[in-house]
Amino acid sequence: MPRPAFRFAPSPNGLLHLGHARSALLNEALARACGGRLLLRIEDIDIERCRPEFEAALVEDLAWLGLEWERPVRRQSEHFADYASALVRLDALGLVYPSFESRGDIRRAVAARPDWPRDPDGAPLFPFPRSAMSAAERARRVAAGEPYALRLDMARAVETAVAVAGPLGWQEVEAAGGTARLVAADPLAWGDVILARKDVPTAYHLAVVVDDALQGITHVVRGADLKAATSVHRVLQVLLGLPAPLYTHHSLLLDAEGRKLSKSIGSQGLDALRAQGVPPDEVRRRALEEPW
Repeated sequence: MPRPAFRFAPSPNGLLHLGHARSALLNEALARACGGRLLLRIEDIDIERCRPEFEAALVEDLAWLGLEWERPVRRQSEHFADYASALVRLDALGLVYPSFESRGDIRRAVAARPDWPRDPDGAPLFPFPRSAMSAAERARRVAAGEPYALRLDMARAVETAVAVAGPLGWQEVEAAGGTARLVAADPLAWGDVILARKDVPTAYHLAVVVDDALQGITHVVRGADLKAATSVHRVLQVLLGLPAPLYTHHSLLLDAEGRKLSKSIGSQGLDALRAQGVPPDEVRRRALEEPW
């Protein structure tokens, strides 16, 4: 049997903070405990925000913490053809359609409807039904060069996936040495998610399931903020005939105001801790001191 495989998959759009260290170190510890592999994946599909200097910095931070991983490192920007192939398969099932509405269009459409449903991340569900525009009109606008997003028709996708695999769910392992339990998936809570755009041939949900399968990832260990997204990933895995890893969604580290550590709010980076003279062993202790 193949060895268990874990991965740490940061985006090089900023500097790593203690929350990233927590996830990376948990993956390392679990891989070591079962004689598994640790892989590093660079999720750099956001070509506007991801920068080579951030990738260099995160590799330096991880090495400073004492982590080792297999080579070569997979960079998503080098594998757009893999995601395009997956999109072709989904399109052949009649599950993908182009949408032309901007974020402003969506915001205006839901502004007068405070009860409009939102996804688990708090964003309003896409409010323009696929049936509102004919396939011929969508094709005409694509051919005219208009910007668009490729969306998954979630209702049809779930119906198709359930017909193939039955009720959707995933195996969640709560902590090291814990037993797996079945978690029911609720992909409809996300609405018609974006799988790609005209100028970017993939989005997070599609890329992550394709990458995990191609890299042979058997255990996905990531923050609890991504647990709900697993519902979308299970639909895509079933539709694309991909294996389902075991999942562990660990607790997050919070700042003094109770917010999760994040690049977007300027949480202190590992490089700053290193500059302050904090040794790597102390950073490891801080990252892992909170229970899972």
